[in-house]
Amino acid sequence: MKMKPGRKPKPTAIRRAEGNPGKRAWNHDEPVPPDALPRCPPHLSPVARNEWRRLAGTLHGMRVLTVIDRAALAAYCQAWARWVEAEEKLKETPVLFKTPSGYIQQSPWLAIANKQLELMGRYMIELGLTPAARSRVSVAPVQTGPEAITVEIVHGRPISEYSDAELEEMIRRYQQPRPF
Repeated sequence: MKMKPGRKPKPTAIRRAEGNPGKRAWNHDEPVPPDALPRCPPHLSPVARNEWRRLAGTLHGMRVLTVIDRAALAAYCQAWARWVEAEEKLKETPVLFKTPSGYIQQSPWLAIANKQLELMGRYMIELGLTPAARSRVSVAPVQTGPEAITVEIVHGRPISEYSDAELEEMIRRYQQPRPF
């Protein structure tokens, strides 16, 4: 997959919630992930699991985290755990030390801490974990019932082209619990 240069595209759901002021076409067939809280991966360290428990419920409640975002949150939590470990080691050892040959060298724990902090920063932006990142994220309000369908186009067709029976069937299917 080749990456396009320039600004990252906004997710379609956000563009729909904002009303698509630029009137650019969007992907009407974009997949929608199931809205379920992902489980904590078993391979995470204990410190990473604690961070997962601290964040997952809140992010899911904010409608930012879905089951397909599990890897991103897991990577953030593992980077957090490695950063915490490196910071703990830095408390026990000097930041700079003299090698046997007489050179001054920085602790490898400092490089690890800095790298993990850099990785955490990237994931924080993607997951909306900073005030600035949250100011760039918007989510549509949760609605239920027939008024929940407020999109003018459904499955590539204007709503006006659907019969009442078809709309009622879509609403019924939308409200059924999804298997995970």
